[in-house]
Amino acid sequence: MAKPPLGKRISWRLEVLAFDFLRLILSPFSFDQISAMGGKLVEWIGPLTSKNHIARKGLETAFPDKSKLEIDALMKAQWNNVGRTFAEFPFLHKLDATGDSARIKVIGKEKLLALRESDTPAVLISGHFANWEVMAMVFSQLGVNVQVTYRQINNPHIDKRVRQEREAYGIQLMVPKSGPKGAKQLLAALGQNESVAILNDQKFNQGIAVPFFGVDAMTAPGATRLAITKKVPIIPMSTVRDKANFTVTVHDPLPIGQGGDKAERIAATVKTINEFMEDRIRENPDQWFWVHRRWPKEYYK
Repeated sequence: MAKPPLGKRISWRLEVLAFDFLRLILSPFSFDQISAMGGKLVEWIGPLTSKNHIARKGLETAFPDKSKLEIDALMKAQWNNVGRTFAEFPFLHKLDATGDSARIKVIGKEKLLALRESDTPAVLISGHFANWEVMAMVFSQLGVNVQVTYRQINNPHIDKRVRQEREAYGIQLMVPKSGPKGAKQLLAALGQNESVAILNDQKFNQGIAVPFFGVDAMTAPGATRLAITKKVPIIPMSTVRDKANFTVTVHDPLPIGQGGDKAERIAATVKTINEFMEDRIRENPDQWFWVHRRWPKEYYK
């Protein structure tokens, strides 16, 4: 690979310095304080960024019947959630998902424990709900054998910090989210009785067009293809935030599309996955990651 331009390398260094500095100055505070400060900070900064238009357009698309005042309130709340999520990340390794602490409650824990003891792995899917990293921490700390997909961050120094934090709270096996190499690794994992975990709610340009809140959105079919190919269940998970406390729910397996050829079964199952995501977003519309362009880029003009 070509060496990045000097300006890019300098900006990467400045970004990681800012990351390390923020982590340092926040470290004396409690987890609740860190979460609250991050939320308040991004409540102020978020509306000043280009991402504000993206988030507002998404909320208006998903909730066309809501008034401007209601959308404004959701905008403020979703920025708070974004701030809390990113402030909490460097400190997640301090949390315990296995004890009786009120910090993390797991509904459907028995499903993960059964999966841990089972000879049949699963494709665990979820979306960017609340602090989505908490889900991976839960099944990792419960001892479920899982390989987690991830998208490499452009800044290699930040990417290193993120990988180190995930390893600190128990995620040792991370697989590239897309590409033939990642797909091959995931198939191999399922073949070795290892479950795989995939966030399946963001735009994937090489995916298939499936309605998302009534508008076609390119959606990744990889999780569905894995489940159909290996004949394993798709188990969805979700997380809900209450300030700096979390409820993680392990839902019942989703139905796999039946009838027709494989492409039709995949399309039907991907549609079901999108409907699951929609239902969770409707329950807590301020706790989804709206700053991602879920629909085609032209839609946001």
